[in-house]
Order: sequence, then structure tokens, then C-alpha cells
Amino acid sequence: IPLEDGDPVRPRGPQVNGEVSGVPRLRGMGDPSLRSTTAPGGSRTDVMTEGWEPGPALGDGDVTPGGAPERAGKPEEALMTELSELVEKVVKSSSWWERHGVDISILACSFLLLPAGFLCLRSAQAIPFLAGVLTLGVVHHTLTVKGSHLASHNALTESKSWGKVWAIFFIELCSAFTVEQATYNHVKIHHGYTNIIGLGDSSTWKLPFLNRYVYMFIAPLAVPILTPLVALDLLRNVEWKAALRTLCCMFLGFYCHYWLLLHVSGFQSPWSALLCMLLTRSLLAHPYIHVNIFQHIGLPMFPADRKPKRIHLMSLGVLNLPRNALLDWSFGHSLISCHVEHHLFPSLSDNMCLKIKPVVSQYLKQKKLPYNEDTYSSRLWLFLQRYEELMVHAPPITELVGIQ
Repeated sequence: IPLEDGDPVRPRGPQVNGEVSGVPRLRGMGDPSLRSTTAPGGSRTDVMTEGWEPGPALGDGDVTPGGAPERAGKPEEALMTELSELVEKVVKSSSWWERHGVDISILACSFLLLPAGFLCLRSAQAIPFLAGVLTLGVVHHTLTVKGSHLASHNALTESKSWGKVWAIFFIELCSAFTVEQATYNHVKIHHGYTNIIGLGDSSTWKLPFLNRYVYMFIAPLAVPILTPLVALDLLRNVEWKAALRTLCCMFLGFYCHYWLLLHVSGFQSPWSALLCMLLTRSLLAHPYIHVNIFQHIGLPMFPADRKPKRIHLMSLGVLNLPRNALLDWSFGHSLISCHVEHHLFPSLSDNMCLKIKPVVSQYLKQKKLPYNEDTYSSRLWLFLQRYEELMVHAPPITELVGIQ
């Protein structure tokens, strides 16, 4: 089982004395408190990470300043190898239905619900109309969050060719984002450098100039508008053919939604159709933003030159939320209750992350490694209490993390 999606990348820019030019050295980076900042509040993350200190390793595959191979990392590498073997046994014993079929069926069911959603919007009565809004909102987030996330990790199929097709469909047509930037920012940066200061250390949607209540409860409504604007800005970093393909897919996705609202749902004016688009596309934007920040920010963070080994990096810097029927369906297990498992084995589907969860949690606890879990309400209260500390004064990001 590959431990990363693709080859691990290093920060762009020439290296000077082990540092990477272009990645600013933050004030206080040498402060041990920044190297392993325990999650504030009363969640289980405090107990699980207490007393763990990163060793002198400079990172996976790095060497000591004197040039000798780093031997301190071997026990950690052995732990990751042992866990991978345990997980591989589970994967090999699983059927195609468990590996891919369950998640493909959820996405297929979402497509089948689209006609019912658009037809419900034709009703002049409140209950059928609201049912249509709810249906289209859940379907939209299932395709754009769950579908795009699985496609970015090529977890929908074992075929690379079909994986590319599904990535273009879910990420560009449904989500209005370019595949190349989404996979680089999410798979290479966020997964390769989870909670590394200056790289994968924060959320795409971090807006420190907003106060806590605006950010947590009002700003998420703007996600459907901000997403294509961010995507358009990122098109400057891709080849013109990829940019043209993305523009065509973005336009087709928006126009199909708009056309169906006018000609199937019966909206009389363009503005009412656009308002309905905004309503359905922002229906689950609040939990999307919340989950985006709850599972990493506030957990231990590290500078690039003190990057711990992979198994410690992921067990320290990732948190699982409890299972939730709506979010499990719309976002997927790997983004909710199996986020630790997903970061350790990112190429597995949502259903497989759920299946290996008992193996991973038991193994980490047996080896006295962190296995962070907390409730949605507890994390929400934590961020409302310590918003300034966690979101305003936290180290700024220098790379866009991309989709969660």
C-alpha cells in the first residue's frame, strides 16, 4: 500500500544550509513550544499527545547535519511498516465492493436523486420546495466534496486512466477547480506536509481579518462564490491546455445547473435561479469549513527542519470526529470519523478507511502513539473560545492547501 499519493515533494526553491529559499522562516520557529503545540482545551488530544517529543530526525529520508544517516528514525519506520502490513492484509481480504463499490454506489445514488430534487423545486408549496433544496444541497456536496476528494487520491478506481477521467469530472466539472492545482495542493502539500509550518499548516479558508462569529457562521455562505474565484486565480500556474479545459468544465457545470433550474424547476427569472444555486451550494458549507479547520488547527505543528517521521506526524497532527449520518454520506468517512486513517493511507476509499479503523486505532494505542478524537460540539466551542489564538495569531500559510 503506498504511503503517499505519488512521490513526496520537497518545498520549491533551492536549499541553503538545509533551509528552503522562498519559504519564510517565521519568528519563534526555533521555540520548542511551536514544534509540538498541544491542542488547547479539554479534548482528548491533550491527553494523547502529552509527553511526546519529536526526536532529532530532520524528516523522512533526511540526514544529520554531519552527513551521517539518521538512525533515530528506524524504529518509527518499522512501526509504519508493521502497520502497513496489518492494513494490507485487511485490504487484500476485502472484495471490490468493499474497496470501491460502496463509495461508487453512494455517488451513483446521488446522481439518481438529481431529477427528484429539480422537480421538487417546481412546487409552490413550502415542504416539497424545501425538500428539493435539501436534496440538491446534499447531492451537490456529495459530488463536490466526497467525489472530488476520492478522485484527487485516485481512490475511486484502480485504473489510472479512469482515475484521471473521474478527477476531471468531479473536481473541474462539479467543483469548479483545476485538477492539477487541486491534486498538488491537497495531495502533495497538505498530505505530504501535514501541520508543517509554512507548508501544510492551515486551512485554505483561513481569513484572520474576520471576527470569530462572522468567520464561523456567516462567511461559509460565500464559499460557492469564492471557490471559482480562487480556482480562476490558480489557472495562472497551469499550462494553457489545462487552463482551457478547466474553464470549459467550470462553465459547463455552472450552466447545466442554471439551465436545469430554469427549464426543469421552472424558475421565472435568472436572479431567482442564481439565488437558488447559491442556497443549494452553500447548504453544507458551514460543516465543510468547520471540518476543514477542526481536524488539524490547534494540534501539534512543526517547522520543516524538525519534521517527525510519518507515523508520528499523522498521529499527532490529525483528529477524528464522531460518525454522523449526513456528513458521512456527503463528505465521506475519510473526512469525518476516519481522518487519521486517511492521512496514514490516503489512497484507500472512504469505506476501506472505515474498515481499517479498528486496526489502526488499536495499533496506535498499543504502541502508545496519539490517536486524536473529539466531538464536533467540543471543537466548535474550542474555536469560539480561542479563535484569536488558533486562527488569527497562528502561523500563516505560504502554500494553498486546497480541498480538504
